[in-house]
Amino acid sequence: MKATQRQGEVERLERMMLIRSYEEKLVSINQATGAAGTCTSVGQEACAVGVISALGANDRILTNHRSAGHLLARGADPGRMMAEVLGRKDGYCKGNSGSLHISDKSLGVVLTSTIVGAELALATGVALAQKSGLGERGAIVATFFGDGAACEGIFHEALNLATTWELPLLFVCENNQWQAFVHRSQTMPGQSIRAWAESHGLEAISVDGNDVESVRKVAQHAAERIRQTGKPHFIELMTYRQRGHFEPDDQAYVDKAELREWLARDPIDIAVTRLVSEGAITPAELTAMRERVNKTIDDAASFAQASEWPNPSQLQQDVYA
Repeated sequence: MKATQRQGEVERLERMMLIRSYEEKLVSINQATGAAGTCTSVGQEACAVGVISALGANDRILTNHRSAGHLLARGADPGRMMAEVLGRKDGYCKGNSGSLHISDKSLGVVLTSTIVGAELALATGVALAQKSGLGERGAIVATFFGDGAACEGIFHEALNLATTWELPLLFVCENNQWQAFVHRSQTMPGQSIRAWAESHGLEAISVDGNDVESVRKVAQHAAERIRQTGKPHFIELMTYRQRGHFEPDDQAYVDKAELREWLARDPIDIAVTRLVSEGAITPAELTAMRERVNKTIDDAASFAQASEWPNPSQLQQDVYA
C-alpha cells in the first residue's frame, strides 16, 4: 500500500470515529438533560465518509434528517453543529434549525431536510441550476436519502427528471433497512433499490455500505462518470441503523438477531481490522486517535453548552415572505 493511500485510509477512519463520538455525545447529553432528541446515523459512518471523500470542494450536497455524519465528513465544526442541535446562537443557523435544517454555503451544504424524500426534489432543482450555468463549472450535486424515501413518489419523479434532463446529480441511497419503525421488507419487494434506478435509465450499483473504502471507490467512479457525461448516477449503500429512529427510541421493534448480525459488521471495526492487519496503524496509534477524537468532541460539547441562547427579539430576523 502506498504511503499516501495508507494516510488517506487512516484519515477516513479518524473521521468515522469523530462522527461516532459526536453522535454518542449527543445521546448522552439527551439522556442526562432531556435536551432535544436527534436522529443519529450510528452504524452508517462509512457511507458518509466514503462518499464525501470522493466529492470535490465545489460540489453541492443535500441530505436528510440523519445528516450529522454527512456534514462532519464534509468538515463541519462539531462545536457549531452541537450548538445548533442545542438551540444556541453559535450554531450554524443561530440555533434556529436544531439538527434538522442545517445549511452552510462554505461547505457546499445546501440543506438538510426533515421531509422524507424532499431532498430529492430540491437536489434535482439544484442540479438543473448547475447545468444551466448558475454554479461552479464542472461541479456536481450529491443527495443522500434512505430506503424510506425510495417508497415516496418524489423518488421516481426526481429520477425521471434527472435522467430525462441529463442532470449532473449523484443519488446516494443509504439502505439502512429501517423506515422509522417499519422494516424495509414490509414496504418493498426484493432486496435492492438499485433496480428501480436502472428502470429509469440510470447507471446504478449496490455496494457494502459498511466498508468505507468500497464506498469511496464506487463514489469516485460515479462522480467521474457524471463529470464526463453530464448524466446522473445512482449508488445504493447497504448498511444498518444501529440506534433507534430518534433519541430516545428503545428499538423494541427490532429483531435482536438481525441487530447482532449487523453490529458484528460495524464499519469502524471493519476499517480498524483492515488497517491494523496491513500495518497501516499500530495499537498505540489507534489509542491515541480515539483519545484525540474524544477530546475534540468533549471540547465541542463544552463550547455548545457554554453558548448563549438566542435573543427572542431576533425570532423573525431570518424569516422571508
